[in-house]
Amino acid sequence: MYKSTRKFFLAIGVFLLMAFLATINLVQAQVNGISGKVVDPIGSPIKKASISLISAKQVSIAKTESSDDGQFSFSNIPNGNYVLEVSQANFGTKRFVAEVSESGKEIELKLEINSFTDEVTITAELGQAQNTDEIAQSVNVISSQAIQQRATAVLAQVANEEVGLSLQRTSPTIGAIFIRGLTGKNVAVYVDGVRYTTSTGRGGINTFFDLNEPTSLKAIEVLRGPNSAQYGSDSLGGTIQLVSQAPLFGADSREFHGKSSTSFTSSDSSFSQNLLLTYGTKHFGILTNFVGRRVNTLRPAKGLDSHAAVTRFLGLPSNIFGDHLPDTAFTQYGGTVHLNYAPTFDNQFTLHYQRNQQDGGKRYDQLLGGDGNLIADLRNLMGDFFYARYDRQKLGFFDTGSFTFSFNGQREERVNQGGQGNPLASITSQYERTRAFGFNFQLAKQVKKQNYFLIGSEFYREKVTAPAFTFSPSSKTVTASRPRIPNGARYLTYAFYLQDSLELIPNKVRLSGALRYGVASYESRASRSPLVKGMPLFPNDSLRADDFSGRVGIVIRPTNFIDVVFNYSRGFRAPNVTDLGTLGLTGDGFEIASTDIANLGGTIGSTADDKAISTGIAIAKQKSEVSNNFDLGLRIHNRRFDTDLTGFIIDINDAITKQALILPQGAVGKFLGDQPIIRQLPNGVVFVPLSATPVLLRANFSDARIFGIEYKLSAKLTSELSFSGNFTYLRAKDKATGKAPNIEGGTPAPTAFLSLRYAPSGKNYWIEAYSTLAGEQERLSSLDLSDRRTGASRSRTSIANFFNNGARVRGLIAPGLDGRFGTSDDKLIATGETLTQVQNRLLGSAMSAPAFPRVAGYGLIGLRGGIKIRENSELLLDFQNIGDKGYRGISWGIDGPGRSASVTYKFSF
Repeated sequence: MYKSTRKFFLAIGVFLLMAFLATINLVQAQVNGISGKVVDPIGSPIKKASISLISAKQVSIAKTESSDDGQFSFSNIPNGNYVLEVSQANFGTKRFVAEVSESGKEIELKLEINSFTDEVTITAELGQAQNTDEIAQSVNVISSQAIQQRATAVLAQVANEEVGLSLQRTSPTIGAIFIRGLTGKNVAVYVDGVRYTTSTGRGGINTFFDLNEPTSLKAIEVLRGPNSAQYGSDSLGGTIQLVSQAPLFGADSREFHGKSSTSFTSSDSSFSQNLLLTYGTKHFGILTNFVGRRVNTLRPAKGLDSHAAVTRFLGLPSNIFGDHLPDTAFTQYGGTVHLNYAPTFDNQFTLHYQRNQQDGGKRYDQLLGGDGNLIADLRNLMGDFFYARYDRQKLGFFDTGSFTFSFNGQREERVNQGGQGNPLASITSQYERTRAFGFNFQLAKQVKKQNYFLIGSEFYREKVTAPAFTFSPSSKTVTASRPRIPNGARYLTYAFYLQDSLELIPNKVRLSGALRYGVASYESRASRSPLVKGMPLFPNDSLRADDFSGRVGIVIRPTNFIDVVFNYSRGFRAPNVTDLGTLGLTGDGFEIASTDIANLGGTIGSTADDKAISTGIAIAKQKSEVSNNFDLGLRIHNRRFDTDLTGFIIDINDAITKQALILPQGAVGKFLGDQPIIRQLPNGVVFVPLSATPVLLRANFSDARIFGIEYKLSAKLTSELSFSGNFTYLRAKDKATGKAPNIEGGTPAPTAFLSLRYAPSGKNYWIEAYSTLAGEQERLSSLDLSDRRTGASRSRTSIANFFNNGARVRGLIAPGLDGRFGTSDDKLIATGETLTQVQNRLLGSAMSAPAFPRVAGYGLIGLRGGIKIRENSELLLDFQNIGDKGYRGISWGIDGPGRSASVTYKFSF
């Protein structure tokens, strides 16, 4: 089977190469021009609009300004595919695709007041700018206006309102984006074509994604479905592409511009300020952006957090501590510098550096938001990201060449104390820093308009520094401990890929494809570990994985306004450092790595909860996951409306899931890393002090299938009134059992978004009513049900632990009649109940059960708008969750904001 798969993808590669060779000729690249007109929604010319000609690699080519009758032109431009970025004070900024060819056809660029839509993608097909309707892949393009409108606290909020996407928010600082029901390890993140995802990324969250600053981004492009052929491992669900703001060259003289925005949001009393400055000459441009943001404690709807520890373990409302959630405040700040230099038309150098940091963040879901622990700090969360790029036009046989060197440094320090509020429980400190050095290149050749061929390669080398220690409050001693992942671990990835797109019938049938061969290599050495009691904290370990991945897509246009689309892609995901080496507390509970329990005789549990039984399957090192994705879509578009309907299936073979660890009886007292096993059930499930749920391990345990429907519609009801909406339905199952698979993060519920927007022509304001609707999610896996963030599993033991520790420390428990704590007549002050009475009220006769067997549906409504105060200043208002409805997404560690108002003031010069 494996050999036949390789032959299939080799055949795809041969086909792509032959398609390229069949159309190639050796004529020199032609030089022509491009001209057109900039108009408003009713067709009137717009004067003094700034028009920049940019390559698909975001290389600034030329700049001009529209005349009094809206006309513009560029001359002496090589034939090819470009982006026209048009900006005017009254209309904002919009991007268009432009073809430079011999035809010399004039194009019309229509601007709208504060348009939040963008139909240009520069990442779906490497090196090319395309309208989203013309490509086989499903793409979301989120404009800079939409990014700043939605990301009031963290960047991951941009997923709101998007078809096929959902927000994942583990804590106030940490968030991620679901793509087609997958998140964390299954979604790759890139910044300007450079890999941002590292091998230490966690399974169901993205610790560093929110460090990227929203005001530094020009757009976000999300490719839905596996994109391993173009972007490598970790993209089984899709790929997120962050496109940075870049300076533009001056048209004829030096230009200096600036933008500043100030914002405030009432639900968390957050405020932010940024200052973006650009300077450009004919050959040089530099951009800087500096930002600071303070997010204070959050008020959820009606002041209640549904999964709070006091609700989960005592049945009390969270507002006994007030209507704002403690430990949800943090500070974020940073800056970006981006420099372009083009000594000649054919050569351009780019330098980009961004540094961002979060201070004061905490894992609220491990504190009063879930487990009731006393300490769960996220300290010094930092990101350093740099790349240097050289772009060359007419590089020998090829039209373009691009060469990039990059450095990505991600640092965090987690300090945790388990025991559900036990002040004498051990405190673990885990510093972790990943440094990734990368190099990639791409060479491309376009033959007339019909064929665009690209070859490339990438190389990333990562090194992990991860010392850890444990402090005992009772003995006041400090000892070296097992870090989450092995200190000194190395991870190497490299790949070779090719891509081709071909118009088989001009403007009727377009075929595209890509093929990649990728390799991943992991190494960990016990010699890099300190010795505790004469033994290293982790063993020697290594792994090498390689595979082919590919994509083939076709767009058929039977008429000028209908496209029929089919896309097949095969994803490949190699186990990363987190899969292979994790030992410690994660979002789902406490995990153990296979190599750390090799001598304990453990087996894989049937589920991820305390009801798991042994499957008899011995624990083994993970192997690669492979996915097959099929898309079939219909796109209809004309002057008045645009609608897309897509159905898809993703099959994930050998999916890495989390299952309960089963050990032979007598495990109590043994250690998993630095954590002692304190409890074992008759079925073999074990527990450690750091978590109220069973110890978990990762294994290639199942084959999973995710299928769904994605639909979106935009309609121009009148010249001033427009409607937009989308709907996403997902369903995931284990192919063997039909139940929800134990894939981290779970599966989001069906969601819909509706919007009605009024933007009168010639006026300086716009207003929009909108609503987000989510259905109930009843298909929860055993991992979801035991997860503190979703099902919030509780047992008689965990209730007792919190009653005697976290609740007592926080003043919620009164001592017994003799005035001493720890007796059977200790009382919960709020209700006067003993521990036994609380256990019986919450669990009845059961020993354990999730507090929430389903994720509740919800409906939110909002109203927003904007007004131009002057030509260079704008005020934006957003009234969110007007009905003050409580809501929470799957694997969220915090409830959504309650009724809130956001105000943003923008000023430019």
